[in-house]
Amino acid sequence: MEDLDPTYIQAPEHRSDSNFIPNQPEEIPVIDLSRLDDPEDVQNVISEIGDACEKWGFFQVLNHGVPSDARQRVEKTVKMFFDLPMEEKIKVKRDDVNPVGYHDGEHTKNVKDWKEVFDIYFKDPMVIPSTTDPEDEGLRLVYNKWPQSPSDFRINRYPPCPRPDLALGVGHHKDADVISLLAQDDVGGLQVSRRSDGVWFPIRPVPNALVINIGNCMEIWTNDKYWSAEHRVVVNTTRERYSIPFFLLPSHDVEVKPLEELVSPENPPKYKGYKWGKFYVSRNRSDFRKLEIENIQIDDFKVKT
Repeated sequence: MEDLDPTYIQAPEHRSDSNFIPNQPEEIPVIDLSRLDDPEDVQNVISEIGDACEKWGFFQVLNHGVPSDARQRVEKTVKMFFDLPMEEKIKVKRDDVNPVGYHDGEHTKNVKDWKEVFDIYFKDPMVIPSTTDPEDEGLRLVYNKWPQSPSDFRINRYPPCPRPDLALGVGHHKDADVISLLAQDDVGGLQVSRRSDGVWFPIRPVPNALVINIGNCMEIWTNDKYWSAEHRVVVNTTRERYSIPFFLLPSHDVEVKPLEELVSPENPPKYKGYKWGKFYVSRNRSDFRKLEIENIQIDDFKVKT
């Protein structure tokens, strides 16, 4: 079997067979949003979404309003781009100065991911504060530059891997955002760690569904009521996989902390507040290289008891 570049090799406790039990009957909820048209069913749908956010931090939705033909056009364009020769793709290469474009060397938890990505932000220029300090009155004009963009749109390609027992498409992680929406193809590979016991579950591809997952910001705002679940992508030796995630991000000057309405003497804040902009800069500094230590995580803001 072909050797694998050591930069892709996961620690034994994080490989695809670790804490994974195949053929489990339980799976994350699939919720039909067309039920919201029935006034008598609205509260049931809300309760199911809330339960999914508490137990899994993940669920899938059908009849979400995204036209299937639009999704098919995007998927076709995505494949056309990734099929281009490497010398063409690197003409729009992303790096730690330019936050948009193509990249094939991203790291998760200081281990290289087996994937290619293309990141997209807003099209038009925007005037924003010149720094992440909310007191800064200076302004600057930017094009496709963080931190003014409220969202991040990405396309992923996971090529066949010669050693899927050693590498992962994306290593175990939690999303740092508010909420993520994902369109995935029929290949499969996305897995979520169950909140109750940490066992890994596959997220079964459902035709025309979107996968929804809770990010760190929502977990903190709800004071741990909703769960930002660890998830990962396993790869295989024969089929490439495509996915299209959309990450909803706060404004750079937002302070992320438990909402006052959800804390009390009996349920005190579990996290200290932090400025999203400064956190995001620190969090993303390991995207392009391996660091000596793991980058900042939300656990660093937990209140010690």
